[in-house]
Amino acid sequence: MRYYTGTGDQGTTDLLGDRVAKNDPIVEVLGSLDEATSSIGNGRAFATSEELKSWLMETQHDLYRILAELAFTDEIRPDSFNFGADRVAWLEQVTDEIGSRVELPPHFILPGDTIPGAALDVARTVVRRAERRAVDLQAVGSLHNQEIIRYLNRLSSLLFIAARYEDHLAGIASTKAKQAGDR
Repeated sequence: MRYYTGTGDQGTTDLLGDRVAKNDPIVEVLGSLDEATSSIGNGRAFATSEELKSWLMETQHDLYRILAELAFTDEIRPDSFNFGADRVAWLEQVTDEIGSRVELPPHFILPGDTIPGAALDVARTVVRRAERRAVDLQAVGSLHNQEIIRYLNRLSSLLFIAARYEDHLAGIASTKAKQAGDR
């Protein structure tokens, strides 16, 4: 069995319905979303809360759905591949649930107090990048589903509070970003 096709050797790749350059903005978004789900998977692997692991896996499934929607060209995308507002609402509900379990510090924090928290903070920054790339795609008129950007925005909030929750479960108080004497 071969694990390569060679079809991308000329700098192009397949979308569902078209062939585009590998530096096309849609490919940048797809790559950023792929990195995001992998980063969330890394955070999930380190997470200590089984409930949080389950929620993180569900976000990975959601990102897969977004990837599938974006991989189709507009002309052939089935209606069933439209990411909905219900997933944004679910994400808000989970974020609120986790947030009710953690008291946030009244200051900026330095990530890295626990391994699970640090991994989730890295995932948060990767999701933020994917969100920026999605906004770029929207700016050129190639992303029409606003729920995708809303979801990515909320996902970064979930990952922030999930990181603080993992720190909390470990009994660790978040480290202040600002040191005494800093302005």
